[in-house]
Amino acid sequence: MSTVAEKLQRKSQKPTPTKQVRLKLVYIDFWSAVKVSFLVSVCGAVLLLVSTLLVWIVLNSLGVIQRIDALFADITGQDAATLASIFSLGQVMLFASIVAILNLVGGTALGAISALLYNLSVRITGGVLAGYTNN
Repeated sequence: MSTVAEKLQRKSQKPTPTKQVRLKLVYIDFWSAVKVSFLVSVCGAVLLLVSTLLVWIVLNSLGVIQRIDALFADITGQDAATLASIFSLGQVMLFASIVAILNLVGGTALGAISALLYNLSVRITGGVLAGYTNN
């Protein structure tokens, strides 16, 4: 008599058949590409703002801006325009916000243009072929 364990052992010795699927990407939905590129650009904008804030905090706490300001004053002999007033937190974050908004618009437009160009090139090339297995 065979036990359940022996039956399971015999079952596991059978090789599992490998199935292959070949898919061809022949169309990218325009609005889906715009939405995804917008979300990626929003993530990039938030990352830019946070990293700018952190870099400014580190530089300010280490006194790098004040040291460069003192060096400027020694070289020029003037204290009229200080570097600390030019690179204040408000000025730096305003500039970073403008750059983030420009990157947001540009990244979204780049995603839309890429989807359009891919959809146009598929008519000539036939698309991208991808193969998948169930290993």
